[in-house]
Amino acid sequence: MSLLTNALVFLATLAGMEVFAWWAHKYVMHGWGWGWHKSHHEPRSGWFEKNDLYAVVFAGVAIGLIALGTAGYHPLEWIGAGMTAYGFLYFVAHDGLVHHRWPLRYVPRNGYLKRLYQAHRLHHAVEGKERCVSFGFLYAPPLPVLKRQLRELHDGPLRKASASEDASRDRQDAA
Repeated sequence: MSLLTNALVFLATLAGMEVFAWWAHKYVMHGWGWGWHKSHHEPRSGWFEKNDLYAVVFAGVAIGLIALGTAGYHPLEWIGAGMTAYGFLYFVAHDGLVHHRWPLRYVPRNGYLKRLYQAHRLHHAVEGKERCVSFGFLYAPPLPVLKRQLRELHDGPLRKASASEDASRDRQDAA
């Protein structure tokens, strides 16, 4: 296969993963897969949470595709590579930027990263799996749209952040 074809397959997979991730987050993780994902909506103790099993599953699929592709089933290796690249971006943006699961503690002040950060905070503003907004990981709708959706969907009090989350957010905003 040509370099251009491989690059297009890789980029299409990378972009398509955001669509798939949105769908999986909304209908699997907040649906029948809530048993694993619930841990992500609760205070975490330690490095890992049950929700991390989703990353293990998706990494296993990507590894399998790369192995099949390099064994001659082209272009599966480029689909697996696109999935891997998406996983890396997810790790940086979601686990790092939004949830501070790695040592760098950066809170964006403007632009795309701020919108992504705030959109995911709005996703976690609701207790439980129902009536959440913003299911994407690398794309976030405009904040006024999400706030309107949240008001329309919600008929009870929003989730109150724990004292440790409030203190952590206050320290981050002061920095």
